[in-house]
Amino acid sequence: METLQDLGKEYQQRFLALAPYRNAVWKILVNQFFDVFIKPNHIILDLGSGWGEFINHVSAKRRIAMDLNPETRLRAKEGVEVLLQDCSQKWQIAEAELDLVFTSNFFEHLPDKDALRRTLQEAFRCLKPDGHLICLGPNIRFLHGAYWDFWDHFLPLTDRSMVEILTLVGFAVERVEPRFLPYSMSQGFTPPLAFIALYLRLPFLWRIFGKQFLVIARKPA
Repeated sequence: METLQDLGKEYQQRFLALAPYRNAVWKILVNQFFDVFIKPNHIILDLGSGWGEFINHVSAKRRIAMDLNPETRLRAKEGVEVLLQDCSQKWQIAEAELDLVFTSNFFEHLPDKDALRRTLQEAFRCLKPDGHLICLGPNIRFLHGAYWDFWDHFLPLTDRSMVEILTLVGFAVERVEPRFLPYSMSQGFTPPLAFIALYLRLPFLWRIFGKQFLVIARKPA
């Protein structure tokens, strides 16, 4: 069983050296891709926020970071609310309060499919009608053995399995990109920042380098 101490150590080992680079990459991702889904009056939850690379770059009425890692509080910028809780239990958020739930490279860390289902049910409950869930994650269809190079990967997922469970929970899936971003920034893969911006504008490159899925779903009105 992984402890909170393990979680903190894993982040330090995996991400500390590349933290400034990761932060710069996420600033580009938010400003040049995800910003279109975000409005100034939105209430946004970053699920599995980690060190807050996404939520720290978002401009919105209210920003919430949810994670079990105590370091999330230290990394979150001023104005970001932090919820340290198990996401598969009832969220400390009112029903139909959120406009957007975002999550990246998180679902694979959940212990089993029941935990994922309960997490998605909570996202569905807390989203407003027509609110969106955006999820990114490693697509095991394109990774095979490399997926298990990370000690805390438990739940292998694909774009297809995500579509199935999202639909079962009640979401309407609006966009599926089986190949979106490259796999990992924690293994020394650091292309120039200018390439990241170009990459986002050239989807044909996604089909070459992409190993992560992007799935966008909506809570029906």
